Amino acid sequence: MTYWQALLLAIVEGITEFLPVSSTGHMIIASKLLGIAATPFVKLFLVVIQLGAILSVLVVYWKRFFQSIDFYLKLLVAFMPIVVVGLLLKKHIDALLESVTTVAVMLLLGGIVLVFIDKLFPQEDSQHGGHPVTNPSYKEAFIIGLFQCIAVVPGVSRSAATIIGGLTQKLTRKAAAEFAFFLAMPTMAAAAAKDMYDYYKEAHSQGIELGNLFSGQEVQLLVLGNVVAFVVALLAIRLFVGFVAKYGFRAFGIYRIIVGGLLLLMIGLGLNLQLV
Repeated sequence: MTYWQALLLAIVEGITEFLPVSSTGHMIIASKLLGIAATPFVKLFLVVIQLGAILSVLVVYWKRFFQSIDFYLKLLVAFMPIVVVGLLLKKHIDALLESVTTVAVMLLLGGIVLVFIDKLFPQEDSQHGGHPVTNPSYKEAFIIGLFQCIAVVPGVSRSAATIIGGLTQKLTRKAAAEFAFFLAMPTMAAAAAKDMYDYYKEAHSQGIELGNLFSGQEVQLLVLGNVVAFVVALLAIRLFVGFVAKYGFRAFGIYRIIVGGLLLLMIGLGLNLQLV
């Protein structure tokens, strides 16, 4: 992987991490188009740079992290389902990460859901007798966490699954999106830690010591990726919340359908064998 390739992947990650379009799916597609081999380091890179993106949540919502302990307990409740699913299905998840076809199908199906999601869960207007929910209960947080588990399939989008989970619990679009951002922090931190441990364990079995786990260039690529993903995500998260609160999710659904459809067409016609 070159520095330019790492830069482009980090930009893709920063833009898509909090959008309901699947950041992992887009990075898989981008890495294939850029001709980046799926080496153990590249697979680790695609996960670890998501840490840079989710740190932007701390900057944008830093005041929210000084709330009561109730805030953290609800995040813990929502976080637990993905821990169980992740541990049980880790090998199957890793296998799917190399399949662009899976990404394309999930982008398409998820897009169809997003096109109609605003009609399925219309926003209640407090001026017309409604009472918008902006803070989930413990039960609602757990249900949202169950929805997040769907996103272990590449292309589904962790953000989309979690936001839809929030909408089913009658959260406002803004509140559902923000809870998805908060839940991303423990989820992606745990995913990165698990991948780092597995990467170390594999290297250790080959006689590689901890101090030699990464080359100097690989360390630089990880730093570059995280910094760029953080800066880009900082801008994307602000724009997304305002957009989705005002316009909903239809535009993202249409985008997913177009991208997923084009990828399936390319794969079906064999126009780019590298994507198969």
